[in-house]
Amino acid sequence: MNAWGLSILWKMGCVCGKESIRVGERRFYVRSRLGEGGFSYVDLIEDVQTHKLFALKRITNHSRQDEEIALKEVEIMRMLTHPNVIPLEETETLAIGRYSKTVDLVSEVLIVMPFYRKGSLEDRMQSLAKSSKCMKEEDLWQFFLGICKGLQAMHNLSPPYAHRDVKPANVMIADDETPVLMDLGSATKARVQISNHSEALALQDLAAERCSMLYRAPELFNVENHVSIDERTDIWSLGCVLYAMAFLESPFESAYQHGDSIALAAGGGNIKFPSNFTYSKSVEEMILWLMTVNLLERPFIGQIIEGVETLRDKTENRV
Repeated sequence: MNAWGLSILWKMGCVCGKESIRVGERRFYVRSRLGEGGFSYVDLIEDVQTHKLFALKRITNHSRQDEEIALKEVEIMRMLTHPNVIPLEETETLAIGRYSKTVDLVSEVLIVMPFYRKGSLEDRMQSLAKSSKCMKEEDLWQFFLGICKGLQAMHNLSPPYAHRDVKPANVMIADDETPVLMDLGSATKARVQISNHSEALALQDLAAERCSMLYRAPELFNVENHVSIDERTDIWSLGCVLYAMAFLESPFESAYQHGDSIALAAGGGNIKFPSNFTYSKSVEEMILWLMTVNLLERPFIGQIIEGVETLRDKTENRV
């Protein structure tokens, strides 16, 4: 092992053969790897004192700009205290300072979050698909309402923030079935005025890097000059999520599998519904409302919550 690797182990510690790490004022054992993304990876960790399980997100930063982006995620998590948004348990920034011809490592930002045993909405969808089941409509509305309220907490900040990567994999399920919006790494101030071509290209490139293609709003695929972008980019994604909850796949999954352009499919606004549609017409109408192609005609989150609460109450009264 090289000197850099030894120095990292020294910072993290090693207790009784288990890797351990201190984050803030708490020490944790590292149990296993939960997953990896393009900018980070997540480990399952255990509090040394309480033995409670948590998730540790490790963001490796190759530049000061990377570090600023990672710390922005921490800042946004601190700004939000809501049952439908993932809370920040602990955080720490480890200076690394390793530079070579092949790689530069500036720091690692550590973010400790709750561990959700039930997994994500995407996991739930895959399980339902395997058993050829679907969510009951009353459960669909109740769960979706929680996602909407988590997003509302972001949109109601001053200034408003957009999540910019709302998708089933970024919605965790708590033990009591509460949906929890997570992964705020793509979140940013929602309202942007695009004044020229270079600004349009910059936003388009950022969206391509940070916003999942199957859930990305059409105005982010081809950003026009002299336009205003706001938090309603998330509303399109919400519509895609509701479709996925109902039919267990993105509305553009078929186009993706056939190698067709998702940008053209989204911009065309031609949303196809399965022939074996088992839900009320309200589900289809809500999806189409949220997935209005023109951003300026799309509803704001408060309007959506009012509509979903009404539909939930109607569905519960029918049962």
